Amino acid sequence: MDKDTYKKQKAFAGKKKPSMKRRFVGHDYTRRGIYMVTMTVEGRRPLFGRVYGTSDDARIELTALGCAVRDEWWNIPNHHPEVKVYELQMMPDHLHGILFISEPLSCGLSGIIRGFKTGCGRAYRRLVAPLSVATESQKTLKGSHPEHGLLFEPGFNDLVLRNNDEYQRWKHYLRDNPRRLLMKRERPDLLKPFFNLKLGSYTYNGIGNRELLTAHQRIAVRVSRRLTGQQLEAEIARYLDAARNGAVLISPAISPGEKMVMRQAFDQHLPTIVVLRNGFTPLSKPKGEQFDACSQGRLLMLSTWEHNNEQIKLSANDCQQMNLMALELSQL
Repeated sequence: MDKDTYKKQKAFAGKKKPSMKRRFVGHDYTRRGIYMVTMTVEGRRPLFGRVYGTSDDARIELTALGCAVRDEWWNIPNHHPEVKVYELQMMPDHLHGILFISEPLSCGLSGIIRGFKTGCGRAYRRLVAPLSVATESQKTLKGSHPEHGLLFEPGFNDLVLRNNDEYQRWKHYLRDNPRRLLMKRERPDLLKPFFNLKLGSYTYNGIGNRELLTAHQRIAVRVSRRLTGQQLEAEIARYLDAARNGAVLISPAISPGEKMVMRQAFDQHLPTIVVLRNGFTPLSKPKGEQFDACSQGRLLMLSTWEHNNEQIKLSANDCQQMNLMALELSQL
């Protein structure tokens, strides 16, 4: 797709809204490809089962409906021989799965998911829907989602595989979901987003350990691009030494030197506060290694902006403002 066509499609789609149902603009979903798909139960009702155990041994116990949905997923190749099912992770109120479309398929990924949802809908009506009128509380729950009365929310989220390393990350993410849910339940103050936190001149949203803001010493990391290699090494060592002695490092990590300081501090499990240009939604969660860092209380991510799905290119004004935020946070 050429650049002009891409711009026209974006303009036609209208203003972007924060959403977990992202699609790859311009991608041909009928061609060969590997996709990670996420679908959520309407109203986020925990109809598929419950997660139990410990963070070291987290498991999910499926309901009858959860088992039926699981079987429907693995049965997709019987309806579409061109599709191979690679992975599935059931969660109480959503699922993640990985599919491989091995040959061009006229119905595309959307057709596959539509058929899957249809089969799951039959199981839902057989196993759950009749019970929804049995008690007053369930009537209330059903009435709170009057849009269409189906099992899943409309639409779905997908990611398109780009390389093998990414596939390994996908697999780890899927299999780690139960553990992450248990940890979110155990440590909500560290792993759930917060909003409207007034600090100095700004109001922030974020995720992580807010206690880092009360540390006796907080240092805003600023590293000039003009430093020589030797000067840069000395500057990095100075910041890391301060962090080892109890200081919390704060930075938007914009310049290469600042990125190196914050990366090394993170890798050494030292406390850090990161100022971000992109904000959070109520359903946001730390990604990858950030999850464990937040759960261990050594990371706080803050933003004064709303969440945006697009990758944001920083302007000179953004950089200046974010550095001023880091400086003010270090002086509160």
